[in-house]
Amino acid sequence: MYLRAFLCIFLLIFQISIAQEKFTLSGKVSEEKSNETLIGVNILIPELNTGTTTNEYGFYSITLPGGTYQIEITGIGYQTISESIELDRDLRKDFYLSEKVEELSEVLIEKDIERISIRKPEMSVNRLRLETVKNIPVVLGEADIIKSILLLPGVTSAGESASGFNVRGGAVDQNLILLDEATIFNSSHLFGLFSVFNPDAIKDLKLYKGAIPARYGGRVSSVLEIFQKEGNSKEFHANGGIGAVSSRLLLEGPIEKEKSAFLIAGRGSYAHLFLPLFDINNSAYFYDLNTKLNFQLNKNNNIFLSGYFGRDVFRLSDNFVNSYGNSVLNFRWNHLFSDKLFSNLSMIYSDYYYGLELDFAGFQWNSGIKNFNIKYDLKHYLNDRLQINYGIHDTYYIFNPGKIKPNSEESGIIEDQLTKKFANETAAYIGVEQEISEKIRINYGIRLSHFIRFGQDEFYTYENDRPVVFDPFQLIYKSAIPSDTIHPSRSKQLAHYTNLEPRLAVSYSLNESNSFKASFIRMSQNLHLLSNTSSPTPLDVWTPSGPYVKPQLLYQYALGYFHNFPEKIYGLESEIFYKTVNNRIDYIDGAELIANNAIEQVILNGEARAYGLEMLFRKYEGRLQGWIAYTLSKSEQRTPGRAVENTEQTPKESGINGGKWYNTPSDKRHDIAFFANYELNEKWSFSGNFIFQTGQPTNYPLGQFQFQGLTVPYYGLRNQQSLPNYHRLDLSAKLIPKKNQNRNWKSEWVFSIYNVYNRKNAASINFRRNLDTGQNEAVRTSIFGLVPSVTYNFKF
Repeated sequence: MYLRAFLCIFLLIFQISIAQEKFTLSGKVSEEKSNETLIGVNILIPELNTGTTTNEYGFYSITLPGGTYQIEITGIGYQTISESIELDRDLRKDFYLSEKVEELSEVLIEKDIERISIRKPEMSVNRLRLETVKNIPVVLGEADIIKSILLLPGVTSAGESASGFNVRGGAVDQNLILLDEATIFNSSHLFGLFSVFNPDAIKDLKLYKGAIPARYGGRVSSVLEIFQKEGNSKEFHANGGIGAVSSRLLLEGPIEKEKSAFLIAGRGSYAHLFLPLFDINNSAYFYDLNTKLNFQLNKNNNIFLSGYFGRDVFRLSDNFVNSYGNSVLNFRWNHLFSDKLFSNLSMIYSDYYYGLELDFAGFQWNSGIKNFNIKYDLKHYLNDRLQINYGIHDTYYIFNPGKIKPNSEESGIIEDQLTKKFANETAAYIGVEQEISEKIRINYGIRLSHFIRFGQDEFYTYENDRPVVFDPFQLIYKSAIPSDTIHPSRSKQLAHYTNLEPRLAVSYSLNESNSFKASFIRMSQNLHLLSNTSSPTPLDVWTPSGPYVKPQLLYQYALGYFHNFPEKIYGLESEIFYKTVNNRIDYIDGAELIANNAIEQVILNGEARAYGLEMLFRKYEGRLQGWIAYTLSKSEQRTPGRAVENTEQTPKESGINGGKWYNTPSDKRHDIAFFANYELNEKWSFSGNFIFQTGQPTNYPLGQFQFQGLTVPYYGLRNQQSLPNYHRLDLSAKLIPKKNQNRNWKSEWVFSIYNVYNRKNAASINFRRNLDTGQNEAVRTSIFGLVPSVTYNFKF
């Protein structure tokens, strides 16, 4: 009797254990025509109300109870695959998605924009497909990634034709820009007219404004992650375009069919070639090159070799020549330890170079920053509710503030090298993605960073360790005189900083259409861009933290509400944020930043804060698609007086700007952006965008006085005035000839008008005396008026 009962219990437990046994489904998702891996594709199991997405290399993994399931693989712009899977063992399954055929008569176009993820704790993140980027009208018709993200909430520019971008009131140097994981230090061509990213060579881009994963660090405002295409491993293809001022060409194809592929893309401008026809001896042009090789060694190992090289050349006659640009090289190895453990090893070299030659002054100048980076990242898919990311990064920096040398034997310039600086940054991190329940999901993690400033040829020391002193009589800050000069060897440490950087993001889903999300991040930044202008110019110099320049420390909080409307045609994203940055560098009045061998003598550590509301309303489907973005925000900075001994002989310092909060150059109170794309028929589509921004903070003279026969203007507190409000409307039309359907050579024409109503937006306002009337007058400087353009794109 007892034996029978024992056997029954044993059989019941065995059956339960069998029923609870789980297996792992894993593999890659690629595009059918090119074999290009796809990022962010959804693998859904409706019966279990669960799923996962492919990572940055197209890999996915999900662990499920044994059984038979209907699997759905969905990607925006691709046909959905629905397939029955019998999961009675660990299964490796690759999927290939084909492009969705647009049926305009049924008005079911689904492309361009990724839907809101209601359940995921991912927030403060925007992703744009390249098809969307190419539909956005821009100046001179050249599709531009940086100009496109300016239409997103919380993202603004420092001005028309200014390089860089500002995120949530942050400065341009607080953005980490990654191209295939390599750092890009200057993202512009022709001083901001174009970005360095060739849209034909780009596969995916994602902008993190908050809730930044633990695997990223080193900047305190945002991360712009961009991945290049891998190349078509099935057949040879080419595409390109001919525009008003530049052209581009991309070639890709198999090295060994379905095993390896190459990609090479070149782009260059040529408007300068026509300037001699108008007796203009000046020129400005750029060129860049994207390359990539990928090899599938076996099903568990892939290696990639990618590179980018770009240069800008600006020439005024033969007397002034300016060249600058980025160079990056990246070797990556993807390895699959098991169906649950994915790894990526990257070895990266990145170099930003700036060169200047002044023939009339008889010298050449060059400066830049180099880094050597090794990263090892792992992603562990423990089960369908728990994933862990962890890894270690190490970056070695070489800073060249500048070297001057004569450019001819007749030059009176003596060769000189400003003191080079060296530093190393190491970080280890762990991040967890966990589903607590059907309603609650959470991402959390921590990053430990350690920064070392190494010795250099010369290093100045100062009395009381203060390279900036306060003059109590004139109430101004001045550069201190060094008390000594030391020569620490490269093996010595001038300073080191260790920071813990926790990350937390939580999502609470009310139902399939509504959710609340919250996040908190702490981050540090050890690199600082020296610039006393509102946007980075090629002459700007990077400097590392050290004994006198402390790391910037960010604390950011965000709360959001997300809603998908019925049938998921429309979506709403809304967030409020508040962030503070400690040790934000500020400059004393009259600071000289270029060719300064003791930059610490003009820098003080202050603080910054920004807060605001962001809203994004999107339409995902139909002939008309697009979005409306609105941002209400405030961005401020202050540098109070430093603490001093409380004695009668030691007066209190006034601080910068009287120690009061003042608007940062990136403060834009109101920012409205609208984008729409309308598919009229198979031949014609139309796009338009409108931007309105509150004018950029600036300073106007409050008055003037006479000194030794000269008229000298004087100014009040910093950034109390602002430029006029900025607004602009751009339109474009795309024509796809019908003959494309019956031939391999496919083409399209893009007609665009930038600044349709010819708004003269102020890049700056300068004041001068009118020589005819003797009266003072304000002169507005505008970069662009109405600019029409035509671009011819092709592929075969």
